[in-house]
Amino acid sequence: MASVVGDRLRLVVKVLGSLVVDEVGLTARLRGRSKRDARSPAEDTESSAGSEQRRAKAVRQALESLGPFYVKLGQILSTRPDMVPESIRDELQNLHDEVDVQPFSEFEPVLARDLGPDWKLRFDDVETAAPLGAASLAQVYRVTLPGGRAAVVKIQRPGIREGVLADMALMRRASRIVARVAPRFNEVIDIEAMLGSVFDAMEPELDFTGEARNMDEAREHVRSFRSLEVPRVLHASPRVLVQSLADGQSVRHVDRAHFSDSERVEIGKDLLRFMYHGYFVHRFFHADPHAGNVFAAPGGPATLIDWGMVGRLDRRTSLQLLPLFMTLAQNDGAGLAQHWAEMGRLTPWANMPAFAADMAAFVPKVSHLALEDMNFGVSLTTVLAKATKRGIGSPPAVSLLGKSFANLDGSVRCLAPEITLPEVFQGEVPKILFALGREFLGRNQFARNSMELLLAAVTSPDQVRGVLSDVANRQFALNIHEPRTPAARGGQRPTRPSKGMIALGAAAFLLGRRRAG
Repeated sequence: MASVVGDRLRLVVKVLGSLVVDEVGLTARLRGRSKRDARSPAEDTESSAGSEQRRAKAVRQALESLGPFYVKLGQILSTRPDMVPESIRDELQNLHDEVDVQPFSEFEPVLARDLGPDWKLRFDDVETAAPLGAASLAQVYRVTLPGGRAAVVKIQRPGIREGVLADMALMRRASRIVARVAPRFNEVIDIEAMLGSVFDAMEPELDFTGEARNMDEAREHVRSFRSLEVPRVLHASPRVLVQSLADGQSVRHVDRAHFSDSERVEIGKDLLRFMYHGYFVHRFFHADPHAGNVFAAPGGPATLIDWGMVGRLDRRTSLQLLPLFMTLAQNDGAGLAQHWAEMGRLTPWANMPAFAADMAAFVPKVSHLALEDMNFGVSLTTVLAKATKRGIGSPPAVSLLGKSFANLDGSVRCLAPEITLPEVFQGEVPKILFALGREFLGRNQFARNSMELLLAAVTSPDQVRGVLSDVANRQFALNIHEPRTPAARGGQRPTRPSKGMIALGAAAFLLGRRRAG
């Protein structure tokens, strides 16, 4: 492994060194030209724009040449305006995971290693002339199983796993160096934590047994969405995955005229609903639902493929994310600012009133738009950029969420651009809340909630005695008010009952019921 890391380090240094040399040369040429030529401001602006475009293209090509890990990293950076200039972000959105096709003979040793020397007996036919897809991690071929059933086999490229793991090790070291030399930057953007969430999501791409487990889990979750399905796993080993064939073609290439309006809109809405439940209920979501990973054909369900990269959220982050979406759907910019800050963290120089004002100005511009007029991924990056500018640190999961959001609305736009995201979300909120309520009352979660109530009671005995006294005298009342916005409070943050007080109120209510019984 050490030798692989060393080889990758030398390659990275070589590629980045070439970028630096090109940048120095470009800067020198521009300075020399400006001294020789007398140009108008418009010509200078045009020349500068052209230079930025060339610079951005060089960065994209460098990342592509370094392989799959850097391609994924570049795709994520394309959603981070707090880290990357706009010109480079625009170019990074053109990053693709496609590479030159290798001959099938290169993959036969992988099949023999994972399926055994008699691997050919597992298939009646393998269409080796051309793969269905070729990415930097694997190639996919159409096969016919014994009995005539069509399927696909995904085969990992030889040696790719070792290279990606070496890249991850290098980036971990680099993130620690950034934390030491730029502590202020790292306080707002925790590079190591952000990379950790990306690494965790990419693990199943390096071991197809993990991708198979993801598919099995996703298939259970997708059952209640009639217009969607997930391929079935037929065989899985670390480097070979056999699965059912998805009908139709990528929604990027489908002709919407071949679908009825109700059919394509329902597929689009179900895709959104499924992903919303992934974010808020299952806390398990497809991290790369771009149009190339959604297949559809008229008259049948759409298929969501490629479950190698998934995101997982902890319960707290997921619960904090839900009101964030609700404030956007309800055109509440100040509320969005507050929930974003609660989901992330405040630096010592944070300016919450300014961030609330930013969101109060921004949210009304996008909350009512249909997909054909709004890019949700761009909207999310706008919030992210404003938060960073105001000293609001964002949670590490936001990078993967941003990638997922941006890809999701792009896929839905291909089928049904007239869909309005907030409208679909608001329609799904009751189901999401019902599912969360069932979870809250489940045995394990109920036990934890009870322990938290008891802990609150033990740590605040005077408050508990006061509340219980009010309950005993029938003087206890629970008042619920809409939180006032910062504008209504002269720029201050809205006040809410603390979690401890909410817990005490619930405890008093339960104890009051027991006494009455």
